[in-house]
Amino acid sequence: MSEPELPDDNQLTLEQALINLQCEDLGLRIYAAWWLGRFRVKDARAIALLIEALDDEADRTEAGGYPLRRNAARALGKLNDRSAVPALIKSLDCDDFYVREAAAQSLEMLGDLACVLKLVEMLSNSTTSTISGAETEQPFDSILEALGTLGAVESIPHILPFLDYPIPRIKYAAARAMYQLSAETEIAAEYGDILIKALSNNDLQLRRTVLSDLGAIGYLGAAEAISNTMAENSLKLISLKGVLEKQIPLATPPNLTEGAVRVMALMDDLL
Repeated sequence: MSEPELPDDNQLTLEQALINLQCEDLGLRIYAAWWLGRFRVKDARAIALLIEALDDEADRTEAGGYPLRRNAARALGKLNDRSAVPALIKSLDCDDFYVREAAAQSLEMLGDLACVLKLVEMLSNSTTSTISGAETEQPFDSILEALGTLGAVESIPHILPFLDYPIPRIKYAAARAMYQLSAETEIAAEYGDILIKALSNNDLQLRRTVLSDLGAIGYLGAAEAISNTMAENSLKLISLKGVLEKQIPLATPPNLTEGAVRVMALMDDLL
């Protein structure tokens, strides 16, 4: 095997990334996993090596974390190959919180319902008694977001208790999921309105999180509130783009819906 090159975004190639992913230099292996995901370099050999990296034991921090596994899990979601689903589901049992978080996020991206049972199990087996500071024993926000995106209506009874969770970002993730899983428009709007109210939170980071949530669900009723939120215009534009994207399929070309026109006007004002 040839000597691995120093990482360089402009010089790294697929072949070199594959070499680096198998070399003894852990730094190069971590970087190669990140690079494959960052540039969405989809290749059967790369996917196989990334799946293999989810079981890596060589790269472990003193605190017990697995940096290579984290990057591999994140990359597999971006490469959009469902052959990684079983390995990602297995990674939901990893000791590393951030590996579990990355696995849940990637399973959400891959859109395979095979993970729903395990995600629900992670919710139902957890309690608020293990909260320490701002952290929990599970990446609840990522799990809740995945269940909402996957349309897992069977998970609703397990999501509802999280609407009263003491950590705001997790409570908002539950509202986001319930909006997506609610069949009736009026009921969905109730959960969307929880997120609108959250935009007045004093914590800027939480406001940013809620902007992302509202963009993800495309809640039209939040358009003006998003535009008026005390946050960066760039983030508000991204959120409004998500709302606009939900309106486009509702239009009859060449016309736009009133909602789409409204959102576009708000976006123009932010530019």
